[in-house]
Amino acid sequence: MAFPETRPQIDYDDDVLLLEEEQELRALVVYNDDVNTFDHVIQTLIDVCEHAPEQAEQCTLLIHYKGKCAVKNGTFEELEPRCAAIHDRGISADIV
Repeated sequence: MAFPETRPQIDYDDDVLLLEEEQELRALVVYNDDVNTFDHVIQTLIDVCEHAPEQAEQCTLLIHYKGKCAVKNGTFEELEPRCAAIHDRGISADIV
């Protein structure tokens, strides 16, 4: 003899929504010019973007030969103060 189910049935939703704050990643791009020296741009990337010397040198070569280089990726909020610091050193840069 089967006894009727006396416990209440609870329906569980199998889909669980995970709310994550989506932040669009952007790139900090530095542009070539005829004013700043290699050493100045390299030192700026070391100081502002926390690049290793080798990485800063490679980015500087790309800036020189290609006209621009994405030197750092992150959210706008992370990149904006770095972009301002690069501008303060007389180097052209944008967040794209």
